[in-house]
Formats: sequence, C-alpha cells, structure tokens
Amino acid sequence: MSTSTATQHIKAPAAAAAPPQEAATRSPRKAALASWIGSAVEYYDFFIYGTAAALVFGKIFFPSFDPIAGTVAAFATFGVGYVTRPIGAVLLGHIGDRYGRKKVLTFTLLLMGISTFMVGLLPTYGQVGISAPVMLVVLRMLQGVSAAGEQAGANSMTLEHAPPHRRAFFTSFTLSGTQAGLILATLVFLPISALPEEQLLSWGWRVPFFLSAIVVLVGIWVRRTLPETPAFEQGKSHKQTRLPLAVLLREHKKSLARVIFAAQISVVSTIFSVFTLSYAVNTMHIARATMLTVLILANVVALAAIPAFAALSDRIGRKPVFIFGALGSACLIWPYLWCISQANIPLIFVFGLLLSGVVYSAANGVWPSLYGEMFDTRVRLSGMAIGTQIGFALGGFAPTISAAILKPGVDGWMPVAVFVSATALIAAISAATARETYRTPMQELGKA
Repeated sequence: MSTSTATQHIKAPAAAAAPPQEAATRSPRKAALASWIGSAVEYYDFFIYGTAAALVFGKIFFPSFDPIAGTVAAFATFGVGYVTRPIGAVLLGHIGDRYGRKKVLTFTLLLMGISTFMVGLLPTYGQVGISAPVMLVVLRMLQGVSAAGEQAGANSMTLEHAPPHRRAFFTSFTLSGTQAGLILATLVFLPISALPEEQLLSWGWRVPFFLSAIVVLVGIWVRRTLPETPAFEQGKSHKQTRLPLAVLLREHKKSLARVIFAAQISVVSTIFSVFTLSYAVNTMHIARATMLTVLILANVVALAAIPAFAALSDRIGRKPVFIFGALGSACLIWPYLWCISQANIPLIFVFGLLLSGVVYSAANGVWPSLYGEMFDTRVRLSGMAIGTQIGFALGGFAPTISAAILKPGVDGWMPVAVFVSATALIAAISAATARETYRTPMQELGKA
C-alpha cells in the first residue's frame, strides 16, 4: 500500500465524521420545514379553541348568561391564553437562550398537545357547574405558555439556519405554518359546524380537540432530528449567558419596546379569525359554513403571499413591507366589517381575501425576521418571546374588547374598526423607528 493510499484510508473516517457542524449550516430547508410543520401543529391546537369559543363555548360553558354576555365570557377565555404568554415567554426564552432552541420546541409541542386534548375531555357547565369553565381557563392558560415559546423558538431556529441574504424568506415559513394550522382547524370545524345544534353542542365540538393528538405526534416526529443552530453553538462555545433576561433588559430595552408595540398588529388577525366569525354568525345570521369558507380561502391565499412578501423584504428591506401591511390592514378593516353588516356575501369574500390573505400577510410574513434581527444570538429567543407575547396580549383580548364595544344597529361595527385601525397604526409607527437590518450580517445583529 502506498503512502498516499494509506493516508487516504486514515483520513476517510475523519472526513466522514466531520460534518455535524457543516450539516447544521446546510440545513435551512430542514429547519424551515420543521418550523412550518411544528407551527401548523401548534396553531391548529390554538385556533380550534378560538373557533370553538366563537361558535359553541358561550352555550356550553356559560349557558346561564344572556347570549351577548356568554359570547363575551367565551372570548375572555380565549384571551386568557394570552395572559400566561408573557410568563411562558420569560421561562421558555431563558431555557432557549441558555440551553438551546431545540429543547424549547420539543416542550412546547408536548404541552400544547396535552392541554388541547384535555379540553376535549372537559365536562360542560350543565354537568359539573362552575368547575367546567374554571378547568377550561386553566387549560387555556397552559396553551398560552406553550404558544409563547413556539413561535419565538421556531423563528430563532430558522433565522439562525438561514442563508445570509434569504433570512426573511426562510423565517417566514414559521408564519406560513401558522396559517396552515388555522386552515386545518377551520377545515376540521367545517363539517362539525354543519351538525344539528344538539349534536354539535353535545359531542361534535370535541372531535377537533381529540384530533390534536395525531397532529402533535407528526410534529414531534419531524423535529426529532433537527440540529441546533450554528449561531447558538458558536455563541455557547465562546461565552454562555447565564441570565439572558438581565442582558435583554440592560442592552436591548428599546428593541424590546419596539417589538411590543409592533406586535399589536396581531389585533388584525384575532379580529378577522375570531370576532368577525362570531359577529357574522351570531349577530348578522350569516351561515357558519360561509364565514368558515372565507377564513379558509383567506389563509390559502396567505400561504403564498407570506413567503412572497418575505422574499420581497430580502430585496428592499423589512420596514417598507411591514409598514405597508400594517397601514393597508388599518384601511381594509373598514370595508370588510361594512360588508358583514350588510350581509353582502360576494363582497365579504373579496375584502376578506384582500385584508387577511394579501395585505395583512405583508406584515405577518416579515415580522419574524424584523423582530429577530433586532437582537443578538444571546438573547434572541427571549427578546422575541417576551416582546411578542406582551404585544400579542392585546390581540388576544381584542375579540373580548370588540364584543364589548360593538353597538346595536347597522353602524355598530364602527368602534371596532377604529380600534383595529389604531392598533395597526401603532404597529406601523413602531416598525418605522427600527433599524433596517436586511443586509446586516448575522454576527452584527443586535449590536449598537
């Protein structure tokens, strides 16, 4: 055997064993797919609760209330999930920045799956009285803890795996997954909502919650082999931050505040997917199937629009695309609510698809990269989780607020439109004050 041949034989195993780090740097597609599927699973669970709150929870958990008060109470249980989000953000942000993104993403899927499945097992108010809504609120709070870490963890994972000049495109798959989860949740409820009222309220509403066990297992299977991000591993090898929260509050206060205010754009999403569903069905007596179809089609459009707007922001910047989405949503909420108040079905479809499918997708597809790039690797997950979850809290209670300020009569929707427009405007102004980062190298992100 020649020396060169021997050398080749000696070096071959080392070459074969070398790639863990290289494989990690070449896995943006795998990270994007894992984030997409995980977010779809997580938000299927989260959104079936919102659909059930709009259609049935007021009747089975708050039957002693009058219909309007029952709806407000059901929406309040939806909003409670957002109260625990900041708590979950602090806890899971610390774990994700200290010990790794992957640990957080596994935990969030398990917690969401278990709590959602248990909602389907709950007795109703008629069976156990006040204990039923109390247990419902507890499980919704656990859902909130899970959701707090899921999006921030998935966004951080994908952002840190992505190629330098395509970070927004790859990170947007987390939000595409969220839309897919909403589509799946609505599709499952579509045949369920067609059941006779007695069957819907007795057993039908439970079926979507039981199906969550299947989708959670799929998500865990997909994520099990995803490597930790190169940026996190590199940072850990140099200096590990013992208290990411302390660093975040000391060095990134302004960025954290920007994320909190910009995240109020989420009001558009919860008003569209939860409040307008209840308003159209319960107040204007538009068929449930019609409004659920609007939701499905808008989110199908968003599946294509979100990565398209994200790719655009990789070319022209995060800020102009996000601001367009926020200001456009502030305008389009007016004709959409007017169409519902007139029960004009064709225009409901037109403006529903424009509002949620197209214009809102501009902001929705860009915020994962816009927010994530405000922080460095040491505190990215904490900064995104805490900032978004405090901001999203208003979005969580937006249906409750809107149900309370809705006036009687054909123009009763106007206070709701003012509320949505104001929050979208705040989001646009906050984004306008941020630094443009679409060309900033990963190692320079979050630095003064």
